[in-house]
Amino acid sequence: MDFQVVVLAGGTSKKLAPLVSKDVPKSLLPVANRPVLSYVLELLEQSNLKDLIVVVEGEDTDGLVENWISEAYVDRLHVQVASVPEEVGTAGALRAIAHHLTASDILVVSGDLVCDISPGAVAAAHRRHDAVVTAMLCSLPVSGTQESGSSAGKDKTKKPGRINIVGLDLTEQFLLHIAAGMDVEKDIRVQKSILRAVGKMEIRADLMDAHLYAFKRSVLQDVLNKKQTFRSLKQDVLPYLVKSQLRSEILLNGAQAEENGNEKDAFSNNKVMLSQLLANASTPSFHELYALGPNGFAPTERKTHKCCVYIANKTSYCARLNSIQAFSDINRDVIGDASHLSRCSFSVHNNVIHPSAVLGSKTTVGPQCMLGEGSQMGDKCSVKRSVIGRHCRIGSNVKVVNSVIMNHVTIGDGCSINGSVVSSNVQLQERAVLKDCQIGAGFVVTAGSEHKGESLARK
Repeated sequence: MDFQVVVLAGGTSKKLAPLVSKDVPKSLLPVANRPVLSYVLELLEQSNLKDLIVVVEGEDTDGLVENWISEAYVDRLHVQVASVPEEVGTAGALRAIAHHLTASDILVVSGDLVCDISPGAVAAAHRRHDAVVTAMLCSLPVSGTQESGSSAGKDKTKKPGRINIVGLDLTEQFLLHIAAGMDVEKDIRVQKSILRAVGKMEIRADLMDAHLYAFKRSVLQDVLNKKQTFRSLKQDVLPYLVKSQLRSEILLNGAQAEENGNEKDAFSNNKVMLSQLLANASTPSFHELYALGPNGFAPTERKTHKCCVYIANKTSYCARLNSIQAFSDINRDVIGDASHLSRCSFSVHNNVIHPSAVLGSKTTVGPQCMLGEGSQMGDKCSVKRSVIGRHCRIGSNVKVVNSVIMNHVTIGDGCSINGSVVSSNVQLQERAVLKDCQIGAGFVVTAGSEHKGESLARK
């Protein structure tokens, strides 16, 4: 298919503090006891997209991610790990690795995406429409979409705020308007030329930009070169391409669209009758009709480009691990309603207990739970809707509810953990109580202490 794939894996996101660190970058945070990055890599592998560039922020992250990939995907994927400076943004990351991009089309995927939607379907739609960009949109999940972190114990029944305002043509194939972030609160302003050309526009507020894009490489590199201030694909590059699609000034197929020329020559050489267009395409896009002008031809060719969307089926699962709330929600989903993503075989009790795990007397591990390799639990413990990682040591009379416990965690007798995330190598001493907390790696929670809605990390 001649697509080059770039996975933007990030570094140590501030939104995920204190869960991330130099030792555990965002891309290696566990979802159902395996790194979140593995979900993207295996999704690409299933679409036979195996030649990848994984972009990380910071040199420390570079080594950690490269070592993990080389062990987990040896002889399966061809992956080049490229390091870029921190805080350059998604557009800045692509600008920094531009010399690696050689294919005619580029598929850009966020490394924190957990979904079951085929990237190959997005790539096919992109080629079918000969688009300069195709964005994948999916239905908003119940929760886990907020930009800012929030407590892991929030009620999942609460409706999310509006994340994107999207304008589509009536066929839902072409992107006419997109607003995200602060722009959502502003009045919707659409180019008059676009409205005139398309006739009607459908406004949607129930779709999430999944941060999976197909770009025509020459166009992407042209925009990044000309617009050096652009830092974000979602906030800068995509809106720019959408707004300028009927007055295109971009490079198409490696050649600059001509702005000037002899009108008589243009009329004689570029005159395209509507009947000729209809003969070549049964359903011409509004871009093609606009380029012809109101009478079926234009004295000078109007330069246009297509911005398309691929809208996933409503039954598909799609979420991004971009906040602490999303981290908790996705972990619960992947051992719950989206368990097909986990790669695990669930027992008749609808849970996953590793064969090497040890349970004490009268200890129960309920449905939609996971207990990792080598972990041990004492007597009279209770685990509900939670993930417990590898090689944890858990005492007696411990209760874990709606929580994620990472690897090598020690939990003393009588502890209670509810709606919380506990990072690797944490020690909870006897009778400690956590409710809606996040605990950074290596922290020691003292005996008998109670914490609610706190973020605790080593200084």
